[in-house]
Amino acid sequence: MLTIAVAAVLGTGGRAEMVGQGIAGGIDRAFGALGFRLNAVHVQGASEMASRDILAATGLYKDQPILGLDLEDMRRKVMEVSWVEDARIVRLLPNTLVIAVKERLTLAVWQHAGQIYVVDQHGRVIPKADPARFASLPLVVGLGANEHAAQILPAIEARPRLKDKLLALVRVDDRRWDLRLKDGSLVQLPAVDEEAALLQLDQLDQRSRILELGFERIDLRDPNVVAVRPRDGVLPGQLVAGGA
Repeated sequence: MLTIAVAAVLGTGGRAEMVGQGIAGGIDRAFGALGFRLNAVHVQGASEMASRDILAATGLYKDQPILGLDLEDMRRKVMEVSWVEDARIVRLLPNTLVIAVKERLTLAVWQHAGQIYVVDQHGRVIPKADPARFASLPLVVGLGANEHAAQILPAIEARPRLKDKLLALVRVDDRRWDLRLKDGSLVQLPAVDEEAALLQLDQLDQRSRILELGFERIDLRDPNVVAVRPRDGVLPGQLVAGGA
């Protein structure tokens, strides 16, 4: 077909044009005349918001010659879109282009230094993502919270009662977490083995509904003692030895 196209261009007065603009361009125009022009673009693996940005980045337009498209250059442009983690572009002749992407997964909303961002599963900021549109994502606060959220959030997700009461996860000195609950309570986790502390909290909550008792603070930093403080702050911290 390429040979036929070249012969057709050379035999129909296209010789000078091909010499001036290159054989590849002449072949592309010849195939365009035969119907090889872009008519459909399918974006696969991307959300609606990401798809809009991806299409805008490509600069594609209807009826442009499909054989002249530089797929590698187009992939580079798609990879620059903040939503995209990986991309592959396939040309389906005569008139279709498929852009298959692996979209960065939104993990959390991150608040730090007076700014709010949406971050992906690796803790990287997604610049195009509007935090106001991701109210269902967990809120993580503080320096390093974005980088460490992926380690603790699965443990929170596995505990629906705690998750439902959670307002925000606050990173303290970039070494441990405080859990701020919707009722104003604070749960302090240790710097190491936070999974064991969450298990201890879960067991206490199943036995005594500790998350519903209105404590100002539940301190789990010592694995051997759970310290709780009443909300009024008048009484000294009450110690619950051995997690009882």
